[in-house]
Amino acid sequence: MRTYTGTGVTPLTGLGEVVWYAETVELDDPPEPSEVDPDAERERFESARETAEADLESERERARERVGEEEAEVFGAHVQFLNDPQIADGVESAIGEGLPAEHAVHEAFADSIEQFEGMEGRMAERADDLRDVRDRLVRVLSGSAGTDLADLPEGSVVVAERLTPSDTAKLDPERVAGFATALGGRTSHAAIFARSLGLPAVVGVGEELKGIEEGNEVVVDGEAGEVIVEPDAGARERATAAREVETRSEPVETADGREIEVAANLGTLAELEGAVEQGADGIGLFRTEFLFLDRESPPDEDEQYETYREALSAFPDGRVVVRTLDVGGDKPIPYLDLPESENPFLGERGIRRSLGPDRELFETQLRALLRAAAGEGRLAVMFPLVSTVEELEGALAAVERVAADLESEGVKHAIPELGVMVETPGAVFLAEELAARVDFLSIGTNDLAQYVMAAARDDERVADLHDPLHPPVLRAIARSVEAAHANDAWIGMCGEMAGDPDYTELLVGLGLDELSMSAVTIPAVKGRIVDCETDAADRVASRALDASTRNEITETIDQ
Repeated sequence: MRTYTGTGVTPLTGLGEVVWYAETVELDDPPEPSEVDPDAERERFESARETAEADLESERERARERVGEEEAEVFGAHVQFLNDPQIADGVESAIGEGLPAEHAVHEAFADSIEQFEGMEGRMAERADDLRDVRDRLVRVLSGSAGTDLADLPEGSVVVAERLTPSDTAKLDPERVAGFATALGGRTSHAAIFARSLGLPAVVGVGEELKGIEEGNEVVVDGEAGEVIVEPDAGARERATAAREVETRSEPVETADGREIEVAANLGTLAELEGAVEQGADGIGLFRTEFLFLDRESPPDEDEQYETYREALSAFPDGRVVVRTLDVGGDKPIPYLDLPESENPFLGERGIRRSLGPDRELFETQLRALLRAAAGEGRLAVMFPLVSTVEELEGALAAVERVAADLESEGVKHAIPELGVMVETPGAVFLAEELAARVDFLSIGTNDLAQYVMAAARDDERVADLHDPLHPPVLRAIARSVEAAHANDAWIGMCGEMAGDPDYTELLVGLGLDELSMSAVTIPAVKGRIVDCETDAADRVASRALDASTRNEITETIDQ
């Protein structure tokens, strides 16, 4: 038995046999230029491009249904790369110099891939997107069918140097026990898709992963970030037990009777069924961007109303927290005038746009939400990226205006619970004032860690700093909880930290009333809550808040 260590991206464990996957097509040396017919090769390239675009559109639709709207948009970016004039010109030029189409494609993409590899964070991950498009074209041109990842033997563990978005989207959780890659990080498309699909996954293992052979039995521990090759009886037993987590459909309490709401983060209506199956008490973060993406104009009021009512119907006894439109940053909308920004995460996004250039969109969304709140179910609405009292008061004033308009029109409506996302240091320092004006706060730990630590969430070079266990972030969370409770507001958490079972006791001790997460992690978190004693959790939180370093906090949690 030997163990390789990487980055775990899902708190899940899988056991199965290795299937090595290497999808890049190896090309033979090209023929002599005199043997190449440039016109015929250009026709082959154009035909391949049309086929590839049709395939991408099909995969985008499939990914929307299986993974989510936001995640599926990566295939829209691939279509743009496919039709990039600079790349097309490069292919044309290489064909003109006597290369066959497949070799011309390989050459035309090389400079762009190298350019993106030299960048940082998510821009570096664009290199994988370009490889994906390049390899797709080469496969079409060469007639290579490749490995069918959608039809692997049951119990397969896919091991690869890297997995592209289209590779990962094809994996069937009913057949695939997990995957491990030599490259990649927590923000890679493969990692994001793994969380959405509920697949055990470990990425960034390194070159030593190549020591694993086809057919080896392995454990993929996405919580510990370990790949165990030829596990002994004990490791196999632990892996099997880890997969058998009880699903609890009812709300849960700590061992001494404190109820903690455990909800799901959703990005599309297609994810509702999975959230219910995993035992979600409700929806703690319903991202509404999917309604606005991949269309020529925004959704009207009635379409939005029907969407919100469908979400409420799925949880008749639970709470559904809808986040108003959060665009800008890394969530562009094609038909909106979103200015280019060197640092979009510090620019015009979230509530800043809703009170500014997207004011009409915001009020239309509020109309639909207030109408939806008048029906059955418990609707809550929260505003993203609030940093000042003035922003919150502007949002609350918009709610009042919309309610007055609906009243004058005789339209049935109700004011839902209203809340603020705590994502910025400004919101933390003003948490008392914000909580006094709303019903709840919800901590978005991904952005909060980014802003508190001045560490971009998409830059792997500062990945160690983008961690909610750093003392400043933990103290910001504690301060927000204290402010909420002092003003009779409930407080939840909808960042990735909420879905990590290793942090559950700490979060209970900090006083969170609600935890919202990817649906696949709900059973494990509920199990930890049931086993948790609040006095013990309080002691863990107290020691963690007294700590001066991340390592001290980690040691406190591990005790």
